Amino acid sequence: MHFEYQIEGGNFTRAGFASSEIKKMMKQLNVDMGVIKRTVVSTYEAEVNVVAHAFSGTIYVDLDEEKIVIQLQDQGPGIPDIDQAMKEGFSTASSAVREMGFGAGMGLPNIKRNADDFQITSEVNKGTNVKITMFFNK
Repeated sequence: MHFEYQIEGGNFTRAGFASSEIKKMMKQLNVDMGVIKRTVVSTYEAEVNVVAHAFSGTIYVDLDEEKIVIQLQDQGPGIPDIDQAMKEGFSTASSAVREMGFGAGMGLPNIKRNADDFQITSEVNKGTNVKITMFFNK
């Protein structure tokens, strides 16, 4: 199965929509609740990062009997130093984003901690690509 969701940068009222839809789909397929929880945490963190930092993005979801693969591609400023961005507490979020309760610098570390496989690439002034894989029978 394949699904796609569009993300609008700066639109915090829709942040989490795709994560919620993915959760519903996985529940209908009777996926283990632990896998669902880790998937939703990872996807939500990545989705909020797009909303907080990018102009726009797309989430691509591919699901089969063994795994779910979630890829997020955004158009935005990119990440100049991925190693630094992966450190807990590091954030480039604006003060406005922080005042809304986002941007604590835990998003990427939380994705890595919850995903079975996590890959990230980024190009400054172009955007960031995140790939999250969860295996159902690990």
